[in-house]
Amino acid sequence: MKVLIGITTHNRADILAKSIQSALAQDYPDKEIAVFDDASSDDTPRVRARFPMVSWYRAERNMGLLAARNKMMRETDADLYFSLDDDAWFLNGDEVSRGVAVMNERSEVAALAYDILSPDRPNPIERGAPRKTHMFIGCGHMLRLSTVAGVGYYTPSPGMYGSEEQDLCIRLLDQGSEILFLPGVHVWHDRTMLARDSASQHASGVCNDLSFAFRRSPFPMFFWIVPAKMLSHIRFGVTHDLLKPCLNGIRVFFRRIPELILTRKPVRTAVYKEFRRRRQSNV
Repeated sequence: MKVLIGITTHNRADILAKSIQSALAQDYPDKEIAVFDDASSDDTPRVRARFPMVSWYRAERNMGLLAARNKMMRETDADLYFSLDDDAWFLNGDEVSRGVAVMNERSEVAALAYDILSPDRPNPIERGAPRKTHMFIGCGHMLRLSTVAGVGYYTPSPGMYGSEEQDLCIRLLDQGSEILFLPGVHVWHDRTMLARDSASQHASGVCNDLSFAFRRSPFPMFFWIVPAKMLSHIRFGVTHDLLKPCLNGIRVFFRRIPELILTRKPVRTAVYKEFRRRRQSNV
């Protein structure tokens, strides 16, 4: 199966090359590396000149992460898509081939969640058998493109950041596919703060999490899940000095309710309960 390793970037020229180099170093032979430059205004074009063997996309106006990922997935002839952040990289050289082996063995699997290391979780663990999980982390995951196309790829949310992974995963579970976690198959996420606005990201994350609950929670669970999530976000905002961005996110959510009503497609009750069970038990 052919794999597209897709990297979306915005103003991270200083670190982007490490992500690209780690993708090129993967031992899986049938792969293509693509970089989507989402309207960068830094030296990203110079990085492009260093990697002529990589496919490059360029947007002159910022499209956002989801639109960039969806464009790369729609326009490739690959069977699988590996999403790698521009501040993330592979560590051992065989992570893609390991994922392809699982996808070949288990046709019901639509998504693989890789084991993410970062500055606050730096120590690798031994590799183990794949196990079921509720979602993947966006900086390092593999998708079966035929299945993802069947559910309509990523669905845009009101905010630019947050909840896109859980929204895609619950829709995949709802149509009968499986999501597996690969313990010990690591991707490093440096979590650089370059080009990040923490307050805006938090507001966006709150808005999108509420939008996720509004769109996907079934009746009658809808009537208590959305208010409970709102109260939980407010409590978190108070205790972590993030109340202002939290309230900003809630305000945007309320303003966007009319369009959310039009895109509301709840999943089955059993699927929503299973998703919550896996999340709460950290399965």
